[in-house]
Amino acid sequence: MRVPIRKAGKYTFLKSDPFVTKEKLAELKKTLSKLKDKVQPRLVQEVKRLAELGDFSENVEYQLAKGKLRGINSKILKLEKEISEAQIIEINKKSDTVQIGSLVTVEVNDKQIEYRILGSSETDPSSGVISYQSPLGKVLMNKKAGDIVEFEHNSQTVEYKILKIK
Repeated sequence: MRVPIRKAGKYTFLKSDPFVTKEKLAELKKTLSKLKDKVQPRLVQEVKRLAELGDFSENVEYQLAKGKLRGINSKILKLEKEISEAQIIEINKKSDTVQIGSLVTVEVNDKQIEYRILGSSETDPSSGVISYQSPLGKVLMNKKAGDIVEFEHNSQTVEYKILKIK
């Protein structure tokens, strides 16, 4: 049986965003530790046990266990790479411009909204955390309090007035 050769997708080789908070880095390290100390050894034992049953070609359980182990090993490598490349976001409270880590209060359509500007791995727009790489984050970066920025959203231009930067 021939296995199809697939080309890498357009998102295959994207670099991960290195900017993380101390809390996110601690979370990544905790996840890595759990995978290495608990999940991986359990799967290795399962693969060994199933290998002893013989005939690998018809041993579906063995093949599934190997696939799970490969997946966990892949996650471990990815997490190790993210942790090694991580850059901690230092919040500069003395800066008068919007930077990564800033808490920005803006006024849009007579409503005040607060946004925390962080790296893309920690975004949660529903709770006011946006990425510095997002369209709105890019527009806000390096602006000062009092500046008015225009942002196109759903083919409408919306004005955001920067009220405060913390």
